Amino acid sequence: MSDYQTIDAVCNIWTPEALSHRPGWTDEFFVGKVKGKHDSAGITLEAMIEGMDEAGIDIAFLVAAKAGRVGLPGCYHMPLEVVSRAVEQYPDRFRGMLGLDPYMGMNGVRQLETAVKEFGFVGAHLYPHWFELPPNNAKYYPFYAKCIELGIPVQMQVGQSLIYAKEHPCRSVGRPIYLDDIACDLPELKLLGTHVGIPWHDEMIAMAWKHDNVFIVTDAHSPKYWPDSVKHFINSYGQNKVIFGTDFPVLRFKRTVDEVDAFELKPEVRRKFMRDNAIRVYGLEDLSSAHH
Repeated sequence: MSDYQTIDAVCNIWTPEALSHRPGWTDEFFVGKVKGKHDSAGITLEAMIEGMDEAGIDIAFLVAAKAGRVGLPGCYHMPLEVVSRAVEQYPDRFRGMLGLDPYMGMNGVRQLETAVKEFGFVGAHLYPHWFELPPNNAKYYPFYAKCIELGIPVQMQVGQSLIYAKEHPCRSVGRPIYLDDIACDLPELKLLGTHVGIPWHDEMIAMAWKHDNVFIVTDAHSPKYWPDSVKHFINSYGQNKVIFGTDFPVLRFKRTVDEVDAFELKPEVRRKFMRDNAIRVYGLEDLSSAHH
């Protein structure tokens, strides 16, 4: 294990309380598409931290996700209080991110400000597929402007949507090329494309390479299946542009770290990918020398 610990930039809170706010299709999705153990009854924060410790993960960013408009079948909004209480209980292990629902309008923008200023959340999170609105749609721009004002990044799912719940099939509206519009319009906004961008990963790499304010997060796809171009980008000319994540419980902590280590990245690259890039992009310089 390295002498520094890792930051996991995308993580789902999976306590029984959190799962009570998620819809009934969750089990079917994890068994059918993700094909993994997912602890359908939930796990404690303490059990989650044990898994993080086993993998050498210091801090996880927990998402208070918003998936779909309120009132639509199959959607859910994770209350920000569920995440904020976890952060308050374990401030040295968790940070919070607030999900965005473009249909909330200014109420959502104000909630984002509250999450950051009152609860210390470090970023925003977006599932464009759930709203069937590509991320360059005008409805998102008030949220993007608020992110700039608050000095926080926004991460968003890019690539294909795997969600196909009978109640709410989701179109794949997250082509990475749409980030081109946003980055040109708002060069001050820190944009992170999550889920690697697969199957349009080369498009995602192009966006991260073109724009100073665009980055890639490698969650939700097992490292051993990453395309060669992604691994090459991380280990060479994109070493300052890519951030580690799991999307737990989609990927498990130790297995994911072990698969990354199988690549035998250059030591300085591994540290950037697993820790330093997240610290820089999220403005968490207080963590730059911290480790347990």
